Amino acid sequence: MRRRAGPLETVSVIVPEDALEMFEAALLEHCETVSFFLADEDKKTWQVEGVRDVPEDDAALRGALALAGMASGVQFELIRTPTEADGWLARTQEAFPDQLVGRRFLVRGTHSDTVVPGRHTLELDAGLAFGSGEHGSTRGCLRALEIAARRRPRRVLDLGTGSGILAMAAAKLLGVRVLATDIEPWSVRVARENAWRNGVGRAVRVELADGWRSSVIVRAAPFDLVLANILARPLCRMAGDLALRLAPGGGVILAGLLIEQVRMVLAAHQRHGLRLERVLTEGNWATLMLRAGG
Repeated sequence: MRRRAGPLETVSVIVPEDALEMFEAALLEHCETVSFFLADEDKKTWQVEGVRDVPEDDAALRGALALAGMASGVQFELIRTPTEADGWLARTQEAFPDQLVGRRFLVRGTHSDTVVPGRHTLELDAGLAFGSGEHGSTRGCLRALEIAARRRPRRVLDLGTGSGILAMAAAKLLGVRVLATDIEPWSVRVARENAWRNGVGRAVRVELADGWRSSVIVRAAPFDLVLANILARPLCRMAGDLALRLAPGGGVILAGLLIEQVRMVLAAHQRHGLRLERVLTEGNWATLMLRAGG
């Protein structure tokens, strides 16, 4: 990310989840960098923002956003704020600093060139809200992956991959091919881009898939290790399907649940023959490590 000499501005819109990709594409036509953040979890709205040189005429940007609005049927407000060029990089670094996770991982933003010997680097866009390594559930999964690696799993699935951070971590740490799936097309695209940026584009296969019964997952099963950083209730609903797709003795890393939800999620999986190996915590968040019989 280069330092800027001229004036910059940040332009942003808040849109529903199903319109995210169209508005992101519109901003990418006119901004050097574009990010998106979850604005309201209950309403499932996202803030999409881009940083660009201040133009003399912004008719082209407004036109691109208007087309996205017409195509999606979404009404939006364009928010514009001045951004000081001298402080832009520093603020980006402050918002997403380098993170050492567990014993083996370094998570850094695209603005950083930090390298730590003995650690696998996972580089992500500093504006990426999901799966950036800052959240307790993601950190817990990365720590759990280090433990699971001792058994040398070969067939690995990252279900609900988001940014692709866990799939990339598994590919680097284990040296294996990883299947990563997500229900959202824009997550699939972002995860693919991140995999290539991190040098594991050939090792991480990212596919659009709606849950365990998707043909892409069925064909690839059974799995030696499944990573699923989702939410507690969806994890409970999918427990039976997960158990069916595990190889004998296969391991599971479940996250996206609060500490008080551990009993509920654990009980759902124990009913299908999975046994608890370990619980890891990061703040209020828990990560479960389970294993199938055999």
